[in-house]
Amino acid sequence: MNTIYVYVLDTLADWEIGYVTAELNSGRFFKRGGRNVSVKTVSYSKKPITTMGGMKVVPDCVIDDIVVDETNMLILPGADTWNDAKHMDILKMTSEFLSHGAKVGAICGATVALANLGILDERPHTSNGAGFLDMFSPNYKGQDFYVDQLSVVDNNLITASLAGSLLWSQQIIEQLDVFQTDTLEFWYDYFNTGEPDYFFQLMETLPSVE
Repeated sequence: MNTIYVYVLDTLADWEIGYVTAELNSGRFFKRGGRNVSVKTVSYSKKPITTMGGMKVVPDCVIDDIVVDETNMLILPGADTWNDAKHMDILKMTSEFLSHGAKVGAICGATVALANLGILDERPHTSNGAGFLDMFSPNYKGQDFYVDQLSVVDNNLITASLAGSLLWSQQIIEQLDVFQTDTLEFWYDYFNTGEPDYFFQLMETLPSVE
């Protein structure tokens, strides 16, 4: 079973992880015979956090409970509190995930935290526009590897801007290989355009209930 660890912290940007957590947790569009996925929220303590939208989240586990394995994934959402020292442990674990071949998804403010640790210095990545990481990350040296796109995949690291949550979610789902290819295409097209035809095409790709 794949375990998807979603790091939760105060001021978490609710909308940025909404698409991917809903699909991975529900499995409603998973292909037949696909992998089993468990979504767990994790934080530095078991104390509830408050998202940017005012939602209270009680973490399922703490950082010490995380299993670093290439079948698992770590998702780092955007937030305004990433510069707090208490998040350093999860950022160090991010390096462990990447070195073990495990997948990491980081969006918006989380990319600043990775930039501060030098994780983005020598690998293609994106964030909230050219110059954003220079502005907020004094240790950032990855300018030559910055890609001006909504979301960027570099092997097992997927980074995105705050406006790239849908594409980022698509790329994460693709990396986890839990949707059929055509299901994922129509899923993205429908949510990206709102065209009803894509929804019906999406539904036609799903395995029939026997």
